[in-house]
Amino acid sequence: MPNIIDEEGLSEREREVLKYVVSNFIANAMPVASRYIAKYHDLGLSAATIRNSLADLEERGFITHPHTSAGRIPTDLGYRFFVNALMEMEPPSLQEKGEIKKQFDAATEPDDILRLTAKLLGSISHQLSVVSAPHLRSGILEHLEIVQVSSSKIMVVLTIQLGIVKTLTMELLSDIPAEKIATIARLLNERLCGLTLVDIRDSFSARVKDFKAEHPAIINMFIRSADKIFDDTKEREKLHIGGTQSLIEQPEYGSQENIRTMIELLNNEDVLVQVLERGDAGSAENRVVISIGGEMKEEQLKNYSVVVTTYNIGDVSGRLGIIGPKRMAYQKVIPLVDFIAKEVSTSLG
Repeated sequence: MPNIIDEEGLSEREREVLKYVVSNFIANAMPVASRYIAKYHDLGLSAATIRNSLADLEERGFITHPHTSAGRIPTDLGYRFFVNALMEMEPPSLQEKGEIKKQFDAATEPDDILRLTAKLLGSISHQLSVVSAPHLRSGILEHLEIVQVSSSKIMVVLTIQLGIVKTLTMELLSDIPAEKIATIARLLNERLCGLTLVDIRDSFSARVKDFKAEHPAIINMFIRSADKIFDDTKEREKLHIGGTQSLIEQPEYGSQENIRTMIELLNNEDVLVQVLERGDAGSAENRVVISIGGEMKEEQLKNYSVVVTTYNIGDVSGRLGIIGPKRMAYQKVIPLVDFIAKEVSTSLG
């Protein structure tokens, strides 16, 4: 085997040995020894030569040597190099894609689609999956309707482009005639339609100031509630979680500490939202962002990896991802996440 050095400073021999260490550890959760590589992989190298390569890789920080075993396991750097340079993607088969599409075709309501997304991601990957509701702040308002529920209660219905609907019920401080409510709805549509929700929120008071004096009660209520009406911070943090039943299938969760960490993570939506917002996973190309162990600032995620991407519905987007041990099958998980994100975009769009 030629021993050509690549741009990362690893020889072809070291790249092959590292690939076998990472892929075997992912498959078997057992430290990998030089004798195993020499016996089961046709590298044309002796066990002694492989031992030297392992020692060099360990010195460079790509693998480490657990005190309980003579074999090696990947470090965060080893996993990162594997993901960036060594693995070969294994997308879902045509049959698997057909089954996924069939299930999405059967779901019609947005919440049902997002719940299905979390379920499919978790069951297929055997990892924990997390899906967030769409981020409506960047959506363009198509129509605003005010429905009088009672003499002192109204429902505000926002229709965002591509048919996404947001509703909010509000209490009136005084009775307002139905014809006046209809007039206000017409004025608000004239002023606000075609703008993004975040633009409306930030400029609402200025846009309605000229007819505020004529309709002070309801316009002041809208001004006071602009953040609630035109900001979706709480709604977008609504999470759908799947794959919890698969946790016991992973050897890493045999540890009480790891189980406790995962339970704490499931009960901490703030951290889960941060996980989904990781990196720049908002690109139009649905680029998948992979974060491994110590690359993440959250201490509770140091033993995990996160694979996240964005689904898009026009100008509105949401996030979906997988959280699992660093020993996850990246070559399968990454194309799975990417494919399902595209199916979600199609189904919701």
